[in-house]
Order: sequence, then C-alpha cells, then structure tokens
Amino acid sequence: MARDLEVPVLIVGGGGAGLTASMLLSQLGVETWLASSLPTTSSLPKAHVLNQRAMEIMGDVGLAEEIYERGTPPANMKATAFYAGFAGPGADHGRMLMKMDCWGAGYTDIDWMAASPRRQSNLPQIRLEPILKRRAEELAPGRVHFHHEVTSLVQDERGATATILDRNAGSEYRVRAQYVLACDAGRTIGPMCGVEFEGARGIQNEVSIHLSADLSKWARDDDVLIRWIWVPERGALAVLVPMGPDHWGPESEEWVFHINYATDDPRALDDAKVIADMREALGIGDHPVDVHKVSRWSMEGVVASSFQVGRVFMVGDAAHRHPPTGGLGLTSGMHDAHNLCWKLAAVLRGHAGPRLLESYEAERKPVDARNVQRSLENAYNHMVIGEKLGLMASASAEENWARLRRLWSGRPEDAAHRRAVRNAIASQSMEFREHVVEYGYTYDSTAVVPDGTAARAALDDVRLYEPSTCPGHPLPHAWIEDDEGRRLSTLDLVRPGRFLLIAGEEGAEWCEAGEALGDAHGLPLDVVRIGHLDGDLLDVCCHWLRRREIAAGGAVLVRPDRFVAWRSLGAANDALAELRAAFAGVLDRTLDHAIAPRAYSELVTEMRHAG
Repeated sequence: MARDLEVPVLIVGGGGAGLTASMLLSQLGVETWLASSLPTTSSLPKAHVLNQRAMEIMGDVGLAEEIYERGTPPANMKATAFYAGFAGPGADHGRMLMKMDCWGAGYTDIDWMAASPRRQSNLPQIRLEPILKRRAEELAPGRVHFHHEVTSLVQDERGATATILDRNAGSEYRVRAQYVLACDAGRTIGPMCGVEFEGARGIQNEVSIHLSADLSKWARDDDVLIRWIWVPERGALAVLVPMGPDHWGPESEEWVFHINYATDDPRALDDAKVIADMREALGIGDHPVDVHKVSRWSMEGVVASSFQVGRVFMVGDAAHRHPPTGGLGLTSGMHDAHNLCWKLAAVLRGHAGPRLLESYEAERKPVDARNVQRSLENAYNHMVIGEKLGLMASASAEENWARLRRLWSGRPEDAAHRRAVRNAIASQSMEFREHVVEYGYTYDSTAVVPDGTAARAALDDVRLYEPSTCPGHPLPHAWIEDDEGRRLSTLDLVRPGRFLLIAGEEGAEWCEAGEALGDAHGLPLDVVRIGHLDGDLLDVCCHWLRRREIAAGGAVLVRPDRFVAWRSLGAANDALAELRAAFAGVLDRTLDHAIAPRAYSELVTEMRHAG
C-alpha cells in the first residue's frame, strides 16, 4: 500500500453514504481514497428501506438488480399493519387492527409506477453494505480501506492533509486531498471542523434485538413488511420486521424486534431483562429464539450546523441523524452523495467553478432538515395512535385489552371510538406514502436557473408527488421509444456526469446550439429531441407530453443528478445566448468567447452530416 499519497478526494467512512460516494466518483473518473475506522461493514441490520431515488442511484452504479434479487420480494412488502399483540392464548392475540399500503404497494401503486422505472426495495444494511463495498473495490481497486482511522485533519487554501492510522498494520500514513467527504456519522471529521448537531436529542431509549426464529405460526400476513404491535401487557408499542435472508414474509429466518424504554429505565441496560420483555411482548413464551445481538440507541433528530467547512463536506449521518420511522436516513445519505459527486467531478475537471460546490449545502440542508422533521413527526404520530387506543403503561393488561376490544365490539356506543382510532392509524400514511418527501423534493440554489413561473399549490406536500419540469424539480419519468422500438425512460437518457438538453419536436435550434456550445467550451452535454410524431426519440404514448410543460419549440436542461437546471417554455430568441447564460449561472463559469456565426453554421452542418 502506498504511503503519504495524494488524491483528489478523501472519503472518511465506509457506510452507505461513503461507499455510494466512492462508487459514484469512480464512475466519474475521479480518484479517491476511502478510510473507515470500523473493522468491517455493519454488523447490525440497521436501516433497510431503499426508496425509488436510492434505487435509481444503485442502478447508476450497476447494483440495482442484485439488490432486488437479494432484497424483499415486492409481494412481501406491499403493506404495513397494526396489531393487538402478536401471539398468546386468546383468540384476540395478534388480531389485525388495520392494514395500509406502504411505499408503492410492491410497485402496484400507479403513482410509484408513474414516478420512476425503479421500484422501492428493502435490504438490511448488514447485507447491503458488503454489496456496496465489493462494488466500490471493483471500481477503485486498492482504494477502499477499513480499520483505517483518521486521527487528524488540517486544511489550507488548496486542500486538506489527513493523518491516518492503519490499525491492521499499526502504522500511520498521510493523505493529501483537494476535497474531503465526511461520511463517518459525525464521529471524527465534523468535530475536528467545529461542526455541531442541532435538534432534538434523547427522545426515548430504544433497544433492537436481531434474532433468528420461526415466527410463521403467528406472522400470517404474507404482504406485510413492518408489524406495529400494540402490547396490552406493556401498554406500549413494539415493532417486528423480517430480515430474510433467504426467505421473506412470515417465512423469514431472521427478524429485528424494536422496543422502547423510558430514558431512566434501568431494564434497558440488561440483556436478559430485555430479552424477557421481548418474549412477553410477543407472547411467545419459551419458543426457540436465537438472539444474535442486542443493540441500544437513543432516538434523536438532528442536523449538522454546517454541511461544508472549507474543503470538507458532511455527507449522510455526518450531516443528519433520523429516527428510523419513514426509512429516510440511509436514503438521504445516498441522495447527498448523488448531489455532491457530480459537482466535485465538474470542478475537478475544470467544467465548473468552485462556487458550484456551495450549492451542496444550499440544496441538501433544507431537504435533509425536512427529512429529519418528517422522521420525528412519523415517530410522534405513532404515540398519537397509542393515545387514541387508550393504552397506558400504568394500566393492567386486562384494562388495556378491554380498551382494545372496543374496536371490534360492534356496540353502537363504541362507534365514535372506532372511527377516531381508524382515522389516527390512517394518518400514518404520512410515513408510508410520503412520496413527495422521498422522491419529489426540489432544489433552490445558484445551480438552478428560475424561469419566472409561479410554484403551483401542492395537492398534498407530503403524500402526492406531482411531476414537473420546473427548474429545481426532478426530471419526470416518461416512457419513450428509440428508432428500433425499444422502450426507454427519460431518466435513462441522463448519463453519469453529463447534462442533458431535451427539446421538443420543433426544438432543433436548441439542439444545434447545445451541440455547438458543448463543442466550443468542452461542456459534458447530450442533446435530444422528443416528440409524439417527430424527434430523435418518440413519445409514442404521450407520457412525456403529459409531463414536459413546454411547447413543441421549448427545451429543458437537466443536471447530471437528474434535476432540472433550466428550461425555456417555448422557442428561443437566441438559443445560443440563452444556453450560454444558463450554463454560466449553473456552473459558476464564464463562457466568454463567442462562437462565430460562420463557425457555428459549420458545426451544425457537420453534426447533421454525422447524423
């Protein structure tokens, strides 16, 4: 292994965010060095939900199909459900209170199908991270190192120097990098840079138990991913999630059980008592259970005070920490990396000025802060459900069962109570259908050029993603066809590290200007016309027409992360000048030398001859 080396980017941390950043930068031709202080990838299941945008990113690095194959089948993650207990001697134990679709209902919900060609997935980190690590090593051989701890970091105007302890060899070395990505969950680099976390801490203590057991006798619903179990014996909520690895649904070999304790409850610190509490909450008595690990964590929702300090960027859990409700933590870290990596590559290649990197915090911090707030709200709403149910930790099991039985008593006097509980549970769609939060979030920064159109009022700013080509919005997915009749998504047209200009069927002038501008200034830009009856690609089913929001002579400029940078609703007065101004604004780059009309004409002629 080389010692005292120089690389463009040092990545500190080898979890989901760090490994994703490594893969994306390698794909963009940027040399990196990844150092993780941990000896290996996660030893705990931890996060498991991978939303549609995360799966698009995994598709970009060539891992989507493997994750789908290893993860939960769609049929076993269509729903989530709420129960009265889990197992027990009475007929009411394990009774379902309510079931609701979750995260696209196994890619059968038309909104999820219309949003992306990638469906939601589910694979615990204990199995996801080795897949990411293997791929990162394939893309950057000899550049991914675990059990390598950064012990110091010093910045100057041109870069940063890290001292790293190789704990395997017991020796130190230095890495000089132009930029550093802190993907270490805020353990080391953030504190070294004076970054602090702000927000809610110590909300409650949580204990998670990773176990192997045959629970198929009681977990009877094949389509349910997460079971929310209201436990009358405790007057509290417990959660049970299948973890595979070879079978899913009720046949899952492994599970994770979550239970919460008051912050001052000493039982949470005793493994034997925690396992006894689990058996009581599930009602499984002495049923065979193999406990792999008991882990403890404190629920919090915090955001870093800064996402950028000089040449250091906070990514993933180093920038934000979430309650697990909604599955927004791991995926937000992947989205962070996706936002930042193309910008780093553009600056390092000279395609953009350094100010482009300032858009990382401007864009991601508001989105991540909202994700943290949504995670907290999702968690708090489960407490509201408990209040509506009337369950209390101070009440006896018989009293709590009596309150639960009001839900299926059939008595007229319980009708209002049943309706209130049902409405409370139904409101948890804020967690399982938060499609705008997961996928439809928008950006506002110098890397987005406003077009002056007013933002439309959202039908529901949590649940209903409404595709738009307005600058700052994600590029809408639409099915189109090439000359050979092969079906493509508009999202597939965006190649790694490259901008995409989509013009309407009458937008040839935009494409000619884009080709000329890219050639003259070395811009990574692809151009295409899409129309129903005419174009380089055909919008056969009018999917793009429904979403494009531009006229036949308009154009949309899409960034490498598939967010709209700029658009023209109609034909150009001066396509070349308008595109030049758009790129100059987005990339913090002066495109000062003009293209002579004659040279421009010659370029267009050459392009046409070249097909």
